[in-house]
Amino acid sequence: MRAARQYRVHAMTIRELLRAHAPTLSYELFPPRSPAADETLTQTMRMLAATEPDFISITYGASGSTRSTSRTVVQRLAATHTIPPLAHLTCVDQSRAELTTVIEEYLAEGVRDFLALRGDPPKGQTDWRPHPDGLLYASELVILLREVAAAHGIDDLSIGVTAFPAQHVMPQWRQQGLDVLRAKQDAGADFAITQVFYDAAQYTALVGDAQREGIDLPIIPEVMPLVSATRAHRAAQLTGVETPEALIADLEAAEDDAAARAAGVAHAAELSRDLLDAGAPGIHVITFNKHEAAMDLVSQLPLRR
Repeated sequence: MRAARQYRVHAMTIRELLRAHAPTLSYELFPPRSPAADETLTQTMRMLAATEPDFISITYGASGSTRSTSRTVVQRLAATHTIPPLAHLTCVDQSRAELTTVIEEYLAEGVRDFLALRGDPPKGQTDWRPHPDGLLYASELVILLREVAAAHGIDDLSIGVTAFPAQHVMPQWRQQGLDVLRAKQDAGADFAITQVFYDAAQYTALVGDAQREGIDLPIIPEVMPLVSATRAHRAAQLTGVETPEALIADLEAAEDDAAARAAGVAHAAELSRDLLDAGAPGIHVITFNKHEAAMDLVSQLPLRR
């Protein structure tokens, strides 16, 4: 493995940032799929960097479909904006050897923060099944990350996993979700980031139940400012989490795009403030690779930016 590049100038991993007890601000980006999308992403990154986020996560496509572009975005964040990148990794359609190679590539570039995901089935596949020589659970990916890092003498790795507040309120899911989260913690995870939800009570229920079961991972809530009814319906299809009727109604009643964005941001800001008041360790903002709604949201939050 090559030596880490010199552009890794940030001193603290996400694990260390969370230990500092100040609410973190972070964003999620996805790799561009066209030159035009890359131009938009470049502008978005520049605008988001002005809010001084603690880190930015970069998604990783199923079957490694965005492997090279994901790595390019990670490099750009670290080199151009000196923002700690959180690199996503999934178990989908990759062998253990392939995952090891990807991890080593990131480590060689100085990346020390990872989000370990089982991942969703590739497009056209209805059920999830592991690669014949791959991993079955996100907890196994956490273990692999630790093993690969240790093999190269790296001990400052920071690993995140996912948690599911909206599903946690379902009785048939609750204990299973807690057991999975505990397995991730036992494997060596340092923190969790939730998937999308719209009710602060779902988050506090998850955190409280987890703590009662000895799961003490900091859980960062993910907030998605929706800017149109169309996007809201699409988000529900993709995530399986129903968008609140009140939010849909406000988006549909908006007279133009600006009014719709303001309505969506207002809902996201109310949720974010409730979460911070409940003790959330930070806010992770889904951007859809656009900066306007994300920055409008951050301007309304008490994050000392």
